[in-house]
Amino acid sequence: MMRTGNIGYGKLLTVVLSMVLLAGCSEFIEPAITDSKVVLRAPVNGAETKDYAQTFWWEAIDDALSYHLQVVTPDFDHTVKLVLDTLVTGTRFSFSLDPGSYEWRIRAKNGSSATAYAVAAFTVYPGSITTQQVQLQSPANATLSNLNTAQFKWMRLYGATKYRLEIDTNNFADENSLYLDHTTVNLDYALTFTREKTYQWRVKGQNDTAESKWSPIQTITYDATPPPVVVLSVPQDNASVSKPVTLSWSAAATAKKYMVYVYKNNGSVLYNGNYPLTTTTLSSVFNLGISGEKVYWEVRAVDDAGNTSAAGELRSFTIL
Repeated sequence: MMRTGNIGYGKLLTVVLSMVLLAGCSEFIEPAITDSKVVLRAPVNGAETKDYAQTFWWEAIDDALSYHLQVVTPDFDHTVKLVLDTLVTGTRFSFSLDPGSYEWRIRAKNGSSATAYAVAAFTVYPGSITTQQVQLQSPANATLSNLNTAQFKWMRLYGATKYRLEIDTNNFADENSLYLDHTTVNLDYALTFTREKTYQWRVKGQNDTAESKWSPIQTITYDATPPPVVVLSVPQDNASVSKPVTLSWSAAATAKKYMVYVYKNNGSVLYNGNYPLTTTTLSSVFNLGISGEKVYWEVRAVDDAGNTSAAGELRSFTIL
């Protein structure tokens, strides 16, 4: 038997295999971020402002998956009210506050570890409503939807007793010809779209004597038109083919992805749990089945708004 030093070949092989396995596993070990420190950018400790709309901003931490953000008043040692408690995936979060003293803190997290909290205190002083802006909540800016209804929501603005919501399809070029001009005491408004368009919307707060600035303009696009039917390429219908079988089709206008359906020999039961299969390419490889088996397939296109094309041609092939 071949030996290396005092270690038998079998033992050496076991050691080598163990090292390879450990090296492979290391690729999947999540790095710890415990020793990292979150750097706060705004509001900094001791900041004073008359702006009710605050954007909490911090520097990104490598290998972090999310950030735990909390805001209290007046501070974490003498908390009277938890104002905000949320998980954020980015490095900014906007929120509207009343005048008062606040403390905020944030820590980075991943699946197995977290940093310590970074903390800062700041003060919001009372200011004129005329210098403030309403914070919009939803729908998110540049939303693309195939639903003909939307719930517009915004944050409460200190000093406002009502809100004016404007929605337009012409970038507010003509104030006398808006799609919607509505005043409400609520913080939301439900709207049913009548046309497939891109809609701009904005909100401002009002009271009996003054009004705020308009919020930043956000957009939502209503698109309920599905992509055209997908045209299949190869294999031809009723063809006899060898595995692996490459299923291919032509690009459909407006399609962003495709759903590939493969059925068993009755043409209605999906072949297995992997189907329908989603892909952004124009082909898919099928490498299952046995000789003589007849398989059916079709492809549907899906656009950015989630619209799905109508069912197209259902083809079959027989495995050689």
